[in-house]
Amino acid sequence: MRAVVMHAPGDVRVEEIEAPMIVEPTDAIIRVTATCVCGSDLWPYRGIEELKGPTPMGHEYVGVVEQVGPDVNDIKVGDFVVGSFVASDNTCEICEAGFQSRCIHQVMMGSIGTQSEYARIPLADGTLVTVRGEPTERQARSLLTASDVLGTGWFAAVAAEAGPGKTVAVVGDGAVGLLAILAARQLGAERIIAMSRHADRQALATQLGATDIVEERGDAGIAKIKELTGGYGAHSTVEAVGTQESMMQAIGATRPGGHVGYVGVSHGVELDGMNLFFATVSLLGGPAPVRRFLPELIDLIMTDQIDPGIVFDLTLPLEDAAAGYQAMDERRATKVLLTL
Repeated sequence: MRAVVMHAPGDVRVEEIEAPMIVEPTDAIIRVTATCVCGSDLWPYRGIEELKGPTPMGHEYVGVVEQVGPDVNDIKVGDFVVGSFVASDNTCEICEAGFQSRCIHQVMMGSIGTQSEYARIPLADGTLVTVRGEPTERQARSLLTASDVLGTGWFAAVAAEAGPGKTVAVVGDGAVGLLAILAARQLGAERIIAMSRHADRQALATQLGATDIVEERGDAGIAKIKELTGGYGAHSTVEAVGTQESMMQAIGATRPGGHVGYVGVSHGVELDGMNLFFATVSLLGGPAPVRRFLPELIDLIMTDQIDPGIVFDLTLPLEDAAAGYQAMDERRATKVLLTL
């Protein structure tokens, strides 16, 4: 089958590799109908994360079930499904607490690769959710976001305790940050401040529900947030980048007693204990438990209440995946959808 393989930083190829097979009795094989390039795929592309030889890429997917293992009971051949970027059994104590991304039996889908014609989904009953009805093309695009960036943005907003009467600040204007804006709006936030320097993303942020745009960064960005909030800072802040600067900006922009939801994959982030102590904020984040939110998100999409698929601003065939990576790396695209 065709699959995207990264050989080295900046070296992305579409190659013929062996098609997946059932390995465990709880596996399913899906025919991937759409996948995409994630901002986290850019860490190895830029050489910030080490590659250990040629690596199949991708962890976001929607598709049709082609085969199931003998212990799969809920997912059927022919189902159109959406799954999380982390496979989970959805039954262990961690899953039952709502943190399926840290399931005791978790499998990171990035270790398998889903930028391909077919994909093996471990723990299929716990990981996959069947979509009822026939999605329109627009709905199918939005369902793909639910696999990661929508679910991650949603978790970030929930972790930050966004809600009615709250002012929410969002640090990061990639797909996750933009969809955290959508989530904050759906959760009833009164004011949503998007931190962005890019006109196209500012426009999209406004379309998704942002009420204010802040272009300043670092200390200047923190000062601007406080100026907009009467000196207090935001009640809820989403950190959707994963750098030292973004984390410190998020904490600094949050008022004492506020909450930070951090979902940017951390690279080189170190927190000073004394500064954190006196910030007096709550921190919750990490890999998003997308599976917790999938049923709700699928319903919102299939009833046309939300349209998160608008974050895809470049669509390419799988064969042109290298161009998609380059476009996102150069910030010429916010989110690239790969068709099969």
